[in-house]
Amino acid sequence: MTDPWARPENVEAAPSAEPAPQAPEAPGAQPTEVLTAAGAPAAPGAPAQPAPAYGSDAPAPPAYGAADAPTTSYPAPQQVPATDPPKKRRGIMDLLRDPMSLILIIVIALALSAAGVVGGEFYARSRGTSVVSQAVQCVVQDKVDVAFGATPFLWQVANSNYDHITVTTAGNQLRFAKGMKAQISIDDVKLQKTDKSAGTIGSLEATVTWSADGIKQTIADTVPVLGGMVSDVTTDPSSGTIVLDAPMTQIVAKPTISDGDLTLQVQQLTGLGFLLPHEAIQPALNMFASQLTKDYPMGIRPDSLQVTGTGVTAKFSTKNATIPLGNQNTCFTGL
Repeated sequence: MTDPWARPENVEAAPSAEPAPQAPEAPGAQPTEVLTAAGAPAAPGAPAQPAPAYGSDAPAPPAYGAADAPTTSYPAPQQVPATDPPKKRRGIMDLLRDPMSLILIIVIALALSAAGVVGGEFYARSRGTSVVSQAVQCVVQDKVDVAFGATPFLWQVANSNYDHITVTTAGNQLRFAKGMKAQISIDDVKLQKTDKSAGTIGSLEATVTWSADGIKQTIADTVPVLGGMVSDVTTDPSSGTIVLDAPMTQIVAKPTISDGDLTLQVQQLTGLGFLLPHEAIQPALNMFASQLTKDYPMGIRPDSLQVTGTGVTAKFSTKNATIPLGNQNTCFTGL
């Protein structure tokens, strides 16, 4: 009896519809193609070929993910340059403990202090020069140069006591006297304002020079009648007189100091001068001379007088004088 389930002869077995078991794929591995014995890929729909057993002559399959897995390259780590640690800031105490830093600080402080003192001294002297110049120019009615002594002026300002002040006028005039120049020295000035004065002056001495040409101009401007006649003025140091020359007339006068006032005493009339009454000439000269020293402030008076070859030189002074307030004499308002 034949088996009804037996396969007929000459009939090949139908390929199994189930594929051969495959090895599990490694994570991230590429799908593999089934190769034929000749190494060519199997046609679609063709039955899968059984994998050769391990140990046969066929080469072993590559390790999972070893051949077809994509390689990933990573950049080499960058070398970070080494940096010095931050320097610790030096404190005040560290600087003070350093001798060189301490010396440098002292030098800078001294330099700044010296610069401040020099600047203050310059400003104070400039201000003092301006104040004194305005006062003296107002009195003499001429330009002046003012200089202070070597004593630090800031010290004098702090004490309100000033010394060694020198004033030189330009020589154009002293008030109405043309050609008169003064060299003035002032010491021991104390600016202590009260209801009666602006301060005191311990000493003031002035040397006044008056040129012969200045005498002629002043007489011509101020002496009535006689002034218009004087054409020249000369001096005679040997006799201590001045000579007023007029057309066909000479008037010889001797300047003197009497009771703190300057006078011109007529000594001689020559030429047609004898026709002029002596009583008319002397009062005119007296009035002229008195105007020279009238209303000088702070009690300034002439002390001595000398006739020179070029004119007349006189010494003026005052001691322990009171400086007037601005409402007493407007020339001293700035003080």
